[in-house]
Amino acid sequence: MLILLPPSEGKSSPETGKALNLNTLTAARELRDARTIALQGFQALDRSCARPAHEIYSGVLYQSLDWQNLPPAAQARGEKSIIIISALFGIVGINDAICSYKAKIKNSIWRDPVAFYLEARKDDLIVDARSSTYQGIWTPPSEKTVCIRVFQIKGGKKSVITHMSKKYRGELVRWILQKKSPTTPEELYEIASQKFRCTLTPAKKKEPWFLDLLIEVS
Repeated sequence: MLILLPPSEGKSSPETGKALNLNTLTAARELRDARTIALQGFQALDRSCARPAHEIYSGVLYQSLDWQNLPPAAQARGEKSIIIISALFGIVGINDAICSYKAKIKNSIWRDPVAFYLEARKDDLIVDARSSTYQGIWTPPSEKTVCIRVFQIKGGKKSVITHMSKKYRGELVRWILQKKSPTTPEELYEIASQKFRCTLTPAKKKEPWFLDLLIEVS
């Protein structure tokens, strides 16, 4: 299983850490050249306070994921399955030591090397919890990709949840990691439906599967 997450706009700025080392990041060989190019425009970046990605990304999704309080078995699943899309580093693992930054994604830099790395993983199921800003960097195979959408149900009417959708995506990923890793969209739906009211729409043509979380609000 591969779980694709966006970064967060909110980032912590730690005062302690270790020196940024590109050789220790996920896909160090495959993304070395692209990362070197991306970092050229960030000469003022403080590279002395690198911390695990789950500590740097401090937004709503990561607060709901609550990585540090997950059981060890769930963290082990997350270390293998979570890939975070990053404007500055391309992709990072949940425990990759990175520094705080502000950057806008440039798909032209990352598209080819990221696709090469992710496609080589040959995951049987891809859970896509990215926001639209970060979907352009790679389009995974539709037949085994489940995109996560979040809707609110109020007064019997269904509408899109925008910002707070990140909260529910984080809760869903946390829930998945505490279960046996699903290998099919149907297994993912079975797990998600134990916690959320949700629906599963099959893939068709070039569109992926969609797992829609339906959040009741008063």
